[in-house]
Amino acid sequence: MVFASQLRVGMAIRFEGQLYRILSAEYHPGQGRMGGTTHTRLKNISTGTQWEHSFRSDLKMEELPIERQPMEFLYADNENCHFMNPETYDQVAIPAALIGPASRFLTPAMRLPVEFIDGAAVSVQFPDIVEVRVADTAPSSHAHEDSTWKPARLENGIEIMVPQFIKKGDMIRLDMQTLKYAVRAKPAAK
Repeated sequence: MVFASQLRVGMAIRFEGQLYRILSAEYHPGQGRMGGTTHTRLKNISTGTQWEHSFRSDLKMEELPIERQPMEFLYADNENCHFMNPETYDQVAIPAALIGPASRFLTPAMRLPVEFIDGAAVSVQFPDIVEVRVADTAPSSHAHEDSTWKPARLENGIEIMVPQFIKKGDMIRLDMQTLKYAVRAKPAAK
């Protein structure tokens, strides 16, 4: 059990029979007889919906342990992304809706930590930055301005904005939190 005042980002709790992941938590101490409150943003683990709620700081909740296992991505079908534990060969399916837009960056044989709560796979931990190839983009304009951006389509079909100097076939680094261009990837050493 954990008090609401002790909630931290990344924790998992059970509240009113539902499992939630804490996306943000901010404790506000009370004054005088007023008790403190903890303002949180929660993500329902089973539905993927987000919810903002304020808890009394003295409210006790059940904290759930989060187990992380390195798993290998196998394939995706219409609704689920399938992963396998490379040591035990156990397979799990995680709804693509729960993973979100990042599920389009999964490639076969990619190894990522999968998080389990109460024995159920609930999320996949992506690295902060991933390298992807630009499949198509407009040719750079002749105005050599560094501040102008153009649309580009990545190999997985996602469209983002990139600087003018990026061309078709370039490898770029993408920030997975914002799905925005970070920097051009350095070519591999020969």
